[in-house]
Amino acid sequence: MFKTILIPIDIAHASESKSVIDIAVANGNEDTQVILLNVVEEIPRWAAVELPAHIQDKSLQISQDELHAVAKAASIKTEVDVRVGHPYHTILEVAEEKKADLIIIASHQPGLQDYLLGSTAAKVVRHAKCSVMVVR
Repeated sequence: MFKTILIPIDIAHASESKSVIDIAVANGNEDTQVILLNVVEEIPRWAAVELPAHIQDKSLQISQDELHAVAKAASIKTEVDVRVGHPYHTILEVAEEKKADLIIIASHQPGLQDYLLGSTAAKVVRHAKCSVMVVR
């Protein structure tokens, strides 16, 4: 059984997170720490000057609200973490910081851009220092 499970959640697909949380429950026990993570991509400075003030703060708040709703609907106690950064770098940083021994990440059907650049899930699988379970 795993002690710390990190679940990165894309807010655009938050409604699909129940199955991923169910997998975490099956791979843990009552002492397992489950961390729900969302990474809000940083707005480049050159673009930020053209956008309304505090748009990044609003995105963070929306992400926190969505993750708290997912956590409340889960049948287990979870920790919610929202960060600003590049998704796969931040997922790996949080996994090391929290000493995660399993990352459960959802993946979509790959498109052409994923074959050329690699999806977030694929990059996490290649570079994580802990076990990674990919869910489709």
